[in-house]
Amino acid sequence: MADLAPLVLLPGLLCDARLWREQALALHDVADIQVADLTLDDSVAAMAARVLAAAPERFALGGLSMGGYVAFEILRQAPERVTRLALFSTSAAPDSPQRAEQRRRAMAALSVGRFLGVTQQMMPQLLPPSRLNDPLAGEVKAMAGRVGGEAFLRQQRAIL
Repeated sequence: MADLAPLVLLPGLLCDARLWREQALALHDVADIQVADLTLDDSVAAMAARVLAAAPERFALGGLSMGGYVAFEILRQAPERVTRLALFSTSAAPDSPQRAEQRRRAMAALSVGRFLGVTQQMMPQLLPPSRLNDPLAGEVKAMAGRVGGEAFLRQQRAIL
């Protein structure tokens, strides 16, 4: 069997490797998959640098939402290393003033101990109404709980 193609996947805000579990299972015979941890840094540039330090010399790249922001930065820092790119539900544009204010409010709510409320408040932005009370919603909430409030603050600072 030929060598597997390296693929780096970038989770979104409040997401961990669980986000990509089904894709990793489906692609295991064609790709050597690495899911980046985007919870450790408070700037997109630092997130991208960390991913690049751990990534193979050349790799395909996929990103969801905030992971897409990091993908754009990876392309800025080392475009020659990315062989293919897939972006999902992301943007190259900065937040609108209204969205930036929503992020600041979410961060302020967390500072007074309301992390679960922030997560619940965000659910309608993450899932369609028909999925807000099914097992998928539970998976999303569990993932956010694993990521935690401190990482949420770092991620929000990076996005802002």
